[in-house]
Amino acid sequence: MCHARGRRPVRRLKTPLLYTLVTGGAVAVFLAIRACGEQLPVAPGGGPAPGPASLRASPDTLFHVLLALAAVIAVARVTSLVLRRFGQPPVIGETVAGILLGPSLLGRLAPEVSRFVFPTDTVSLLGVVSQIGIILYMFLVGLRVDLGHLRGRTTVSVAVSHASIVAPFTLGAALALWLYPRFSSSDVSFTSFALFIGVSMSVTAFPVLARILAERDMTTSPLGSLALTCAAVGDVTSWCLLAFLVATVRSAPGDVLATIGLTAGFIAVMVFAARPVARLLTMSRDERGALSQGAFLIVCIGLLVSAVVTERIGIHALFGAFLWGVLIPSDSALARDLSWLLHEGHVIDFAKRGLEAARKPKARTAERPTPAQAPTEAPAAEPAPIPQEPEIS
Repeated sequence: MCHARGRRPVRRLKTPLLYTLVTGGAVAVFLAIRACGEQLPVAPGGGPAPGPASLRASPDTLFHVLLALAAVIAVARVTSLVLRRFGQPPVIGETVAGILLGPSLLGRLAPEVSRFVFPTDTVSLLGVVSQIGIILYMFLVGLRVDLGHLRGRTTVSVAVSHASIVAPFTLGAALALWLYPRFSSSDVSFTSFALFIGVSMSVTAFPVLARILAERDMTTSPLGSLALTCAAVGDVTSWCLLAFLVATVRSAPGDVLATIGLTAGFIAVMVFAARPVARLLTMSRDERGALSQGAFLIVCIGLLVSAVVTERIGIHALFGAFLWGVLIPSDSALARDLSWLLHEGHVIDFAKRGLEAARKPKARTAERPTPAQAPTEAPAAEPAPIPQEPEIS
């Protein structure tokens, strides 16, 4: 017993001694290396050359981005809860939060705080984060669309979507009669100006519609599926009109044909090549009983490639993400697993749009709309989470 008790203190000291030896040895080796290194001959110079401007960032950039995200999410949540009592959807509260955090309120009452929380470079980074979020969200919206509700309604979808474009386009062109002498010059023809205003008014807030339908739990209903399909068709048509407008201004009619042809080719590839892949992934998930890492990787790559292609074509990345989601059956286990894994919110995007909306009036007198400028869309945020966590094998 006495010998056993005597060994315990030795065992307790063994680990600290070993740690001290290893740490001390590392310090001694570094000091030896340092002594040798300080005597090495080096060429004279004025210090390390600075890297490219695109790679140099303020050391506080991450701090400001995180601070801005925290402020946006917190204020957006509060305004959403307040406006919900008045029957408004959360997306309205998130947009109002962006306006409150912008120059309209925070910039006027506390300009120093506004510049500290939302520096110019931080707002641009928030824009990148919001675009990634909206791409993921539109993919999730596509997962909820039931194609069975659209059988036999293709003609109706196209007719309704184009009818929804005609009215705002006509009103926008009529509005150009009042805007042109006040905000344009002789450098821009009235035809280009009127086309630009008309097309700008025709672009559907596709993500906003999807968000509102999701909040009302109408995405999987026949009416909701038809509304989303009409919005998608109208969105693509509006971007093709924008390509036509830009080609008209640049006197390059070939660009319009290229955009239309590439869009039709992309849809054909998705229907005849990507859709069988989505079916195979669905069958694989059903056979395995769990979502494999390989299948999840393929879905993510397909999502990114679809978004990249449509962005490159000129019809916006969110359309590619939405179409890739539509190809996956909405009632499949794969769709449920993906919805669970990717359901995180995208409140930042709406708040960022509010920030931009609040900043634009300051430069309104100095800026003139140009026909080559693309209209922006108001993106959206998260769907309701699915209460079953998938298993990834």
